[in-house]
Amino acid sequence: MASRDDILATLRRNAPSPVAAPALTGLGVAFADPLAELARSVAAVGGAFVRVPDTASADAAVAALPVAASARKVVSLVAGVGRSSLELAAVGDPHELDDLDLAILPGRLAVAENAAVWVDGSALHHRAVFVIADHLVLVVRARDVVSHLHEAYDRLAGRPPGYGLFISGPSKTADIEQVLVVGAQGARTCTVIVIG
Repeated sequence: MASRDDILATLRRNAPSPVAAPALTGLGVAFADPLAELARSVAAVGGAFVRVPDTASADAAVAALPVAASARKVVSLVAGVGRSSLELAAVGDPHELDDLDLAILPGRLAVAENAAVWVDGSALHHRAVFVIADHLVLVVRARDVVSHLHEAYDRLAGRPPGYGLFISGPSKTADIEQVLVVGAQGARTCTVIVIG
């Protein structure tokens, strides 16, 4: 024990002085038109971007998606957008979602610089819903589009602890022979619908 105490005492004596965290104000690019940048970023990550004026138009935009016409198993957690064919809360085992065609999820905010949409996990009965669906639609309000991640984290500060994540485009991997494969580990398509 004496050698352990000696080592710890030496570490404490030689510890650097505490330094205040740097100010993070002014970081990130403030886009003149965050919605236009979001549209560009969504396309850059392989997704589709649709801007509509209201919820009814968002519902029509989902209905117009080619994947919606052939989807048999659909989950929508956005009121008034899409038609669920099953109630997610009634699914006991997430393995029952293995043939989920389309998931329509609410995004709390979207980041223009990288097309990341924050999905709050408290709304999801099963976390698997966003990775197991073949096709994903994320619905965000225009007022909830921010320029960069610093703004996003400022908006998310103080939220109750729990699960949530940023989703940016469809699933992608390029580990094998440097070939980009879309949809290998999650959704094959991702559509971001901005209302307003």
